[in-house]
Amino acid sequence: MTELHLWLRHETRPTERRTPIVPTDAARLIASGVALTVEESAERAFPIEEYEAVGCRVTAPGSWVSAPPDAVILGLKELPEQPHALTHRHIYFGHAYKSQPGAAELLHRFTAGGGTLLDLEYLVDDHGRRLAAFGFWAGYLGAALAVLHHRGRLTAPLTPTHKEALDETLRPAAGDTDFTALVIGALGRSGRGARVAFLTAGMEPTCWDLAETRALDRRALLAHDVLVNAVLATTPVPPFLREQDLDDPERRLRTVCDVTCDVGSPLNVLPVYDRVTDWAEPVRQLRKEPPLDLIAIDNLPSLLPKESSEDFSAALTHQLLDFHAGGPWGRCRERFHAAIRELAIVEGESRGD
Repeated sequence: MTELHLWLRHETRPTERRTPIVPTDAARLIASGVALTVEESAERAFPIEEYEAVGCRVTAPGSWVSAPPDAVILGLKELPEQPHALTHRHIYFGHAYKSQPGAAELLHRFTAGGGTLLDLEYLVDDHGRRLAAFGFWAGYLGAALAVLHHRGRLTAPLTPTHKEALDETLRPAAGDTDFTALVIGALGRSGRGARVAFLTAGMEPTCWDLAETRALDRRALLAHDVLVNAVLATTPVPPFLREQDLDDPERRLRTVCDVTCDVGSPLNVLPVYDRVTDWAEPVRQLRKEPPLDLIAIDNLPSLLPKESSEDFSAALTHQLLDFHAGGPWGRCRERFHAAIRELAIVEGESRGD
């Protein structure tokens, strides 16, 4: 393969502990001829010394802005607001193709600098299946937090942990009362993770997927105590939960965890809140009577940073070892250019062009 220079950037979000490439997979990439530069990061769950030990070049946080033009900048979450013009190829979760808040501004930054977004959400195989995803762990943690909150055992602020410790808190304890739970999107990665967490907590959730949501039984949904949404809609669908449902006096639903966190998007299937929650305040009350609480944290897997990073890194490394213009990376590039064209059409129409 043509020598690839990857530049693993520091994540600016204070609660982001994950990494797309762990040290053991960095060693695999380097052994295959990839040049790998890693920015120092106090937040990353893997110390910089482990990267340096396998042959990575170490550099200062944020230095990607002056990286060589051919470097591919690799990260997970949002970029800092500067520089305005993005000149490199960037691999990360951009959340910019479904009219999310800030999407247009981000795409303009790429067009201003001539850079390219290779969005990890759109790294898919020939059948449209994601090739690297944190979905299982997002679903697992979403359901786990919902269980702990419903049982009165969720403490804030949240802190990263290990699966063994989390599982210990999930297991039923004396005095725990039974409750019902519903997972929507139960057959996907996130849904499977949620189901495992509920089973660890000693309960069997109701599982809905496409067949059950085509003709949604809203009464049945509201009759559950806990709802975990693991559906990431790609086309418009009727919302699963509406404002009028929150005020239904017969609503039994008390805890909602939105794993997807598609807030602000016209494709959001839970358009009953306008901002996510976070580690400092993981739960927000949507209604006082009957009570209804929301958990909507958009980096759930970072609470199990080592386990989730190791799984994701193994899958992504396989794709990076075959980094070229076609295939999955070509589809990422095509989706970016399609988004740029779509934005130009929308903005042209708004100007009356």
